[in-house]
Formats: sequence, structure tokens, C-alpha cells
Amino acid sequence: VQLQAFGGGLVQAGGSLKLSCTASRRTTSNNAVGWFRQAPGKERGFVAAISYRGAPTHYADAVKGRFTISRDVATNTVYLQMNSLKPEDTAVYYCAAARGSIATSHYTMYNYWGQGTVVTVSS
Repeated sequence: VQLQAFGGGLVQAGGSLKLSCTASRRTTSNNAVGWFRQAPGKERGFVAAISYRGAPTHYADAVKGRFTISRDVATNTVYLQMNSLKPEDTAVYYCAAARGSIATSHYTMYNYWGQGTVVTVSS
């Protein structure tokens, strides 16, 4: 299984970006999918996750109210809509498919990872 994340870019603070994550086959249609991010010099951290049925979802406190995760079962794509972006959101964003079907923030529960897409928020 290969996951691919794309949609990153350079945006000014307060702006928006929408990331997409696609899978090479329909494994993710039965699995929760999560987004993680890694800023320079920091460990990879949880951002958001969505269960295979679309609910429940789970968000890190730092992004609640600003980011929205969703999925399109027909296209096997998971999205991360990011609004009101801040410079501290700058990172490489990764999508990953979990072993189970329920959204989780636990890094160890994810066994398939995409290559990452870079998000840079300027002040």
C-alpha cells in the first residue's frame, strides 16, 4: 500500500490550504486515516484523524476549530482543510493509514505512511 500526500505550499498567516491523501488501493476504505506533522528539529506529532466511516474524528488541541479532516469514500481520498494558518503550523505533513477503523492519535497504531508534503506559513 502506498499513500501519497499533496497540496502543501507557501501561504501567509491567516490563509488556508487543503491537503489531500490518496492510497494506491482501497485499504484505507476500511481503516482510519490520520495526519501527522513534523516541524524542523521536532518530533512528528498528531494533527487529526478520521474513522473509516467518517466519524468519529479526532483533533490535536492546537488545530481544533481551524482544521477539518474529511474523506471521500468514492475516490478513497482523505482531506485536511487548514484555515487560519499560523507560522507554528509550518511542517512536513504526513498522512497515514491505521491498523484499526477508529480514529486515534497514537502514532504506533499507524502502519502505512505517505511521503509527506511541505507546508510553510509566513508571518
